[in-house]
Amino acid sequence: MTLIERLPPRDGALPVRLASPFQPGPPGPWGRRAAEALQRRLLHGATRWEALWRPGGGKMFGVLVVEAPGERLGFLSAFSGMLGGAWNVEGFVPPLFDPVARDAYWPAGEAELAALEARHAALLRDADALRAQGTPAAPALREVDTLRAEVEHLRAERSRALWRQVTQGYVIPNARGETQTLAALFAPRPPPGGAGDCAAPKLLAYAFRQGLTPRVLAEFWWGAPPLDGRRESGAYYPACDNKCGTVLPYMLQGLAVGPGPPPPSPMDGPRILHEDPWLLVVDKPVGLPTLPGRHAPSRDSVLVRLQPRFPDLSSAGFIQDLEPESSGLVAIARDAATRAALQRQFSRGEARQRHVSWVDGRVAGDSGVIDLPLRGTTHAPLEDCVDARHGRRTLSAWKVLVREDSRTRVEWVPALQLPQSLRIHAAHRLGLGLPIAGDARFGRPDARLMLHAEAMDFVHPRTGQRLEFTSAAPF
Repeated sequence: MTLIERLPPRDGALPVRLASPFQPGPPGPWGRRAAEALQRRLLHGATRWEALWRPGGGKMFGVLVVEAPGERLGFLSAFSGMLGGAWNVEGFVPPLFDPVARDAYWPAGEAELAALEARHAALLRDADALRAQGTPAAPALREVDTLRAEVEHLRAERSRALWRQVTQGYVIPNARGETQTLAALFAPRPPPGGAGDCAAPKLLAYAFRQGLTPRVLAEFWWGAPPLDGRRESGAYYPACDNKCGTVLPYMLQGLAVGPGPPPPSPMDGPRILHEDPWLLVVDKPVGLPTLPGRHAPSRDSVLVRLQPRFPDLSSAGFIQDLEPESSGLVAIARDAATRAALQRQFSRGEARQRHVSWVDGRVAGDSGVIDLPLRGTTHAPLEDCVDARHGRRTLSAWKVLVREDSRTRVEWVPALQLPQSLRIHAAHRLGLGLPIAGDARFGRPDARLMLHAEAMDFVHPRTGQRLEFTSAAPF
């Protein structure tokens, strides 16, 4: 009970039922009052929590307005994951596991995985050096590849075993007084990383165990935006569907809860252009996210559509993450070695992905390279996206293909990308100065965003064959 902060009386009745944690939009007045009280506490302790304001250092916080026996109202506070390197922080509810019990096995497990990771990295370097020597080094290269595969397998097995042990330690309660382990909730598949560590599950679990009635839940981002720019400090976000989409529905059983967001309208799924034991190449339709965003109201995405057929896929294997409004080719690695090899090829310019777009207006010049440091790419105003001090470098070559009276067809070959960086390169005054057609954020809306990843080529990391793929732009 000591963790409850009192809310002073005010006019206006509490909601009769808890709003769905997955419903987007800001909370009602009770949720905002509690969130603003926590934000004032965070500001008061700004020196202690200075790391939250370092680049990429922010995190999700949550508040839960609760009713204690005797109709006394207050609120609980929580943070996602760890805060200041600690699971238990004064004034916040505890995690869903016993940190002391975890400490009995976690450090040794992490040390073993780190040693295997270092061994794997050394073998990758050895393999690269032997490939550079050509045919005479082929026998030695085969031996190194065999060792690397063995280390990969052992690392994966040890990682899965450690994660199974971790997830058995999470005990998830619900409003009916029942409990399940985190592992059981996600069975037969393993839970995703970070499941059970979000603010909302922590808040509900503490309330249930203390006999408190949840009335209003609100979660917000606090601190510097993540490096992909997809969060803003003080903004409210719905519960993450990837992890909380399984945990919260169980926890809310027995509690009156409002309706969630409507399911997405059906659309065409990704078209598979290439499939082998090591990688996939798919053609993503417009409107379908590549990955299930952490705070998206629906999990529908390329990854979710493919997982029933390819259960080994994870978000880590996606070499490209096209925004939902665009379409085109995406490469997906099915193991860590293939992923690392493809990422090296794209980072070194040995592989490339070519995009095509229509740009509103007539582009000055015929070709060029745009090199801009960007941050806050998915939320910030256009001028604020370019940040020479804190931004990450983005680089793309462009070439005019066709000029019409009011628009220009442009080819893009990005070398260094962030989410929406091609859209910023087009619209910003230091880029083309003209938005991509259909870009509702930087230009004017249309039937769709006229941006499509139409070609890709790379060397297959296992067979050594040069692969080329094309997908004709649908505009």
